[in-house]
Amino acid sequence: MGSESTIFTVEELVKAGILERPMDGNHGGIHPKSSDYVPVGIPFVMASDLVNGEVDTRGCKFISAEQAACLKKGFSKTGDVLLSHKATIGRTAIVGEIESEFIMLTPQVTYYRIKDPERLNNKYLRYYFDSLEFQNLFNQWAGGGSTRAYLGITGQLKFPVALPDMRTQLFIADVLGTLDNKIALNRQINTTLESMAQALFKSWFVDFDPVIDNALAAGNEIPDALQKRAAARAARREALRQQTSKTTGATDAASSEQALPETGLSDQRLPSEIQQRFPDRFVFTEEMGWVPEGWGVKPLSSIIELIGGGTPKTSVEEYWGGDIPWFSVVDAPNPSDVFVLYTEKSITQSGLDNSSAKLLRKGTTIISARGTVGKCAVVSRPMAMNQSCYGLVGANGNADFFTYYMVLRKVHELQQRSHGSVFSTITRDTFKGLNVADCSALLTQKFDAQIESYMGRILCNLEQIQVLTNLRDSLLPKLLSGQITIPDAEQQLAEVL
Repeated sequence: MGSESTIFTVEELVKAGILERPMDGNHGGIHPKSSDYVPVGIPFVMASDLVNGEVDTRGCKFISAEQAACLKKGFSKTGDVLLSHKATIGRTAIVGEIESEFIMLTPQVTYYRIKDPERLNNKYLRYYFDSLEFQNLFNQWAGGGSTRAYLGITGQLKFPVALPDMRTQLFIADVLGTLDNKIALNRQINTTLESMAQALFKSWFVDFDPVIDNALAAGNEIPDALQKRAAARAARREALRQQTSKTTGATDAASSEQALPETGLSDQRLPSEIQQRFPDRFVFTEEMGWVPEGWGVKPLSSIIELIGGGTPKTSVEEYWGGDIPWFSVVDAPNPSDVFVLYTEKSITQSGLDNSSAKLLRKGTTIISARGTVGKCAVVSRPMAMNQSCYGLVGANGNADFFTYYMVLRKVHELQQRSHGSVFSTITRDTFKGLNVADCSALLTQKFDAQIESYMGRILCNLEQIQVLTNLRDSLLPKLLSGQITIPDAEQQLAEVL
């Protein structure tokens, strides 16, 4: 990878005492099975548990300490660099601080343990594994793109590793770590913003909090099924009133709302113009129980428009590699990111015109409908999608983000209603069997307006994440090859942070 670094194989690093021999998890009959999992115990780490360079030791499976003691290998410790090498290949992570003495690896994951930290830095090694050049080589050797992609320990021993001097290793780890920290912060902010938007949707359209508030204010009867919620709302209103009175001495809580600390969207008093658009009574329905008066109950299919996807012929070269992003389930973002910005593949206008694929406008919701059912995203710029997805837009004037969150709330039910002997599938008829409380389109537009700034910030954060990711991925090979110097890299870092 350039004259500035010496190239070693993994096997040579092992023989030189720099690395311990890589090790994966237990194969064969002693491999833990799903029936062996326990609620609390030793983390049992799979490829899917390697997320953004870290190990998800909370969301992973667990096995008992007794069973772990019976296993022969795969005992990974803090500081180890992990690399997935089977089926889902190329994911990396560093084992952080853990509550147990070790974590257990499945046969999908290899650990690389630094034996001589004076000659090899574990953070540098992880970033090296993440580099495009290494990932391309790994994919080639492992048969990437195949469900049987695999490269065992013997094959991994032949991996080349570019080893610059320690000063360069530490600089690379520090610079790329700074970029990763900013990326992680943006994702954390997005998670908070998306949670606030989802809380508001639930408050308005699932729990009907504004209707409860109006009913309490009007002295109208609250149905027994909603009494617990109503009591909580009344207590919250009284707490807000008392807190405001203590803080400002005001007797009118509404007049000093800005003095209250922000406690989440569902706790904040709505503008009167919006509050008045909610009714102050409930009516009982056979389909959904108690719903706001005047809303009614409709099938989900009646408040959305479904759009089918399509795939241009793969044999026609001129249909592919164009300017139109082409979405498939692999492009689905993290749920907290909401939007899909970029896709792995793209098509040309000719590919769009000569297939059943359609151009989806910005704001369209996409949901995966075959295989992995229920992955959702909002289109950030016009794009097409394959036939394993549906596009959804609000019917009768219903707003975009309202549509997205309404569909998101129904994902579990859609998954339960999916069918298929080989792949789980949802069809247009699946949407007809789900009921929703139907409000006015104007209220859905008010909802979108309330969360518009949050969605805008999420989108800006995602765009910055892409810039930071591109810079991170480009710096490593340039530093290793000597294309740029350390001062040049520092300057590029200062320009984006």
